[in-house]
Amino acid sequence: MLTERAPAIMRATFWARKFLMRSWRTECFVVGFMIIALQDRAAADESLDSLMQSMANRHHGRAAFTERQFIALLKAPVDSSGDLYFRAPDHLEKITRVPVQESLVIERDTLTVTRGATHHSLPLRAYPQFGAFIDSIRATLAGDRSALEKTYALTFASEGNRWSLLLTPRDKKVGNVVRQIHIAGEGDSIDVVETVRPDGDRSVMTITELPDT
Repeated sequence: MLTERAPAIMRATFWARKFLMRSWRTECFVVGFMIIALQDRAAADESLDSLMQSMANRHHGRAAFTERQFIALLKAPVDSSGDLYFRAPDHLEKITRVPVQESLVIERDTLTVTRGATHHSLPLRAYPQFGAFIDSIRATLAGDRSALEKTYALTFASEGNRWSLLLTPRDKKVGNVVRQIHIAGEGDSIDVVETVRPDGDRSVMTITELPDT
């Protein structure tokens, strides 16, 4: 009986070994993939920390901007242009010159809007969703990663001196205002900010850094 069953036992042993070898190879592949993914993530974290440090070392800056807004209800995009000013850690100005004169000044927790002779000051704490959007730009310019991560999940990528940072809101209230913010640049400078809203409308701001005066 044992002799008769020997071929079947040998076949079963062969296939068991083959299965184990295949499983071992699969596990090795999965473990290897996980190691590579963890290494890539660690490298991205290190690169992001390096970028944030470079940003933090710059205490002020000025730039020209052009902005194009794509709004579903309008047949053509809306263009505007002007200047940006930043002074660490929390002063940001957006001066629109075309098509109309408008000034937005954010100082700490206060937003001041000026159109012609009209001035309005708003506490950002009364508008947490709007404040979170503003802080995404200020925190990036100030190199404050921890402030960014309080509100957004960060996805960072870089190639050479170019980099991109995708901000996805963690808070549902912020997500009701903005779906994601994509910031890109080179070295310690930002040159593109794209904002996508939940309804699909979006704006693309192109930034050209200017020498300090």
